[in-house]
Amino acid sequence: MFVFVGAGSAVAAQYLFSLNITINSRVPDPRAGLLVAALANGIGLALAISATMAISGGHLNPAVTIGLLMGKKVGGRDVIPYIISQLAGAIVAGLLLITLLPSNAGNAVDWGAPSISTISTAQGTVLELVMTFFLVLGVYGTAVDKRAPKIGGFGIGLIVLVDVLVGGSFTGAAMNPARAMGPMIAGLVNSVSFPSYWYIYWIGPLIGAALAGLVYNRVLEEKSAVSV
Repeated sequence: MFVFVGAGSAVAAQYLFSLNITINSRVPDPRAGLLVAALANGIGLALAISATMAISGGHLNPAVTIGLLMGKKVGGRDVIPYIISQLAGAIVAGLLLITLLPSNAGNAVDWGAPSISTISTAQGTVLELVMTFFLVLGVYGTAVDKRAPKIGGFGIGLIVLVDVLVGGSFTGAAMNPARAMGPMIAGLVNSVSFPSYWYIYWIGPLIGAALAGLVYNRVLEEKSAVSV
C-alpha cells in the first residue's frame, strides 16, 4: 500500500503535468508535485502502519527495523525476514504500477523511484541520514515508547510528510531502502536504467536509523527502576 501510493503518486503527478503541458503549453508549478508526493507518502504510510501495527509491528522500512534492533525492540533473527518482506512488497508494488498505469506515464520519474537533483551524492546521503534519524525518533516517540500517544501510525506519517517537503526536491526523501529499491528494481522490466547513486538510499537511512535507535534507547527512553 505504502509504495504503491507513494511511488504511484509521483508517476501520476508527472503524467498529469505532462498532459497539462501538451494541452495548454504551460509549465505546471513544481510545488504542486512536491505537495502531492508529501501527502501521498505521509498519508499512505500512516494508513499502512496503522493497518499492520497489530500484526507485525508495522515497520515497513528496513531502516526502521535496524533502528528498532539498535533500541532492542526487535530480535536479531527477525531482521532478515523483515527486510526480505519489505523489499518483496516494494518490488511487487512497483511491478503493479508498471502493469496498471499507462506505458508512457512512468518514464520521466523512473516509475516512482527517488532521484538526486542539484546536490552531490555525499549531500544526498547525509540528507537521507538526517531525515531518517527524525523519522525513527518519531517512530519511537509516537508508537514504540510505552508513554506514546495512541494514534496508530499517523504521527509517523506526518513526520514523513514534512520530511518530504524538505528533502523531496533533492533526494526524493525516501528514508526507506525498500521504498527506493522497489521501483528501481521494477523499472528494469521497462528498461529503465538502474541509477548509479542507489547506495545512498541504504547508507544514509540505515546509519540515521541506527543512531536514532541508540539515542532513544540510551537517552530518551524511560528506564525501569532498579530494585535494591
